[in-house]
Amino acid sequence: MANASADVNAARAASRDVPKKNALQRFIRQLDLQMMVLPALALIFVFSYIPMYGLLIAFQDYKMGADLVGNNWVGLKHFKYFINAPEFNTVVRNTLIISSLKLLFTFPAPILLALMLNEIRKMFFKRIIQTLTYLPHFLSWVVIGGMVTSMLAVDNGSINMFLEKLNFIDKPINFMSLPEYFWGILVTTNVWKEIGFSSIIYLAAIAGIDPHLYEAASMDGASRFKQIYMITIPCMMPVIIIFGILAIGNLLNAGFEDILIFASNPALRSVSDSLDVYVVRVGIDNYRYSYATAIGLTKAVLSVTLLTIANLIARRSGNSLW
Repeated sequence: MANASADVNAARAASRDVPKKNALQRFIRQLDLQMMVLPALALIFVFSYIPMYGLLIAFQDYKMGADLVGNNWVGLKHFKYFINAPEFNTVVRNTLIISSLKLLFTFPAPILLALMLNEIRKMFFKRIIQTLTYLPHFLSWVVIGGMVTSMLAVDNGSINMFLEKLNFIDKPINFMSLPEYFWGILVTTNVWKEIGFSSIIYLAAIAGIDPHLYEAASMDGASRFKQIYMITIPCMMPVIIIFGILAIGNLLNAGFEDILIFASNPALRSVSDSLDVYVVRVGIDNYRYSYATAIGLTKAVLSVTLLTIANLIARRSGNSLW
C-alpha cells in the first residue's frame, strides 16, 4: 500500500514538472523571437516601471533636488486638496464629457470607414481614399491646430466665408473664443486626424475573414448589407471588444496636446480644463510636484479600475484582455 502511494505521489510530481519542461522547451525553440521582444520589455521597464518610484512624492511635500526618502511625509494631504479644490468639479466634468464624446464618435468612426473601404472594388480609388485618410495622423497637433485656427478665423476664415455665402450667418463667428463650440471642434478634429490610421487594424480583421462565408451568403440571396451585418461585423467583434476595453480604460485621458493647442484662450478654461491640462497648469507650472503626482496617481488608479471592470464585462462574451 505504501509503495502504491509513493508511486502516485511520484506520478503527480512528474506531471507537475512536465508543463515546466514544456514551457522551457518552447522558450528555447523560440529563443530568436524571445530575443526580439527583450528590447521592448527593457524599454517598458526603464520608462514605465522604474519611474514608479517617483510616486512616493504624492505622499510628501517634495522639494526639487531633495531625496525621495528624506522628504516630509504628509500622507493623503495632496489628495484631499485636489478633492476640495474649487476647480475639482469643473475638471472632472470636462474630462468625462470630452472623453465620452471622443469615445462616442472617435471609436466607431474607424469601424465604419473600414466597412466602407472594404466595399470598394476599384483598388485605385481605395488606395487614394486610404492615403487621404491616413495622412492627418502623421501631422503634429501644432500643424493641425494652425490649420483649424486659420479655417475658423474671423478674418478671411474659410468656414466663416462659406457660411456667409450661404446666408447661414450675418457676421463672422469667433469659433475659437466661444465655449459652446469648443467640444465640437475638438472632437471633430480628433475624428478627422485619427479615423484613417485607426481603421488599419479593422481592415486587417476584415481581410482575415474566410471569403467562403460571403460566397455561401450570396448563394442564399443575402444582400451586401445583410452580409456586413451577419458576417463582417460578427467576425470583427473580438477586435472591436478588445479596443473597446482599452478605450474605456482611457476614459479619464481626455487628451493633452489637442486641448492645450485649441484652448490657448483663457475664456475657454471652463470647458477645456481636463485632468492632464490641470496638472500641467496648476501642478507643474506652479512647482507643486507632489500635488500633480497625487492627481496623476488618482487618475491611474481609476483608469485601472475602469479597465478591470470593462474586461470583466467583456469576458462574458468570450473576449477579454486577460
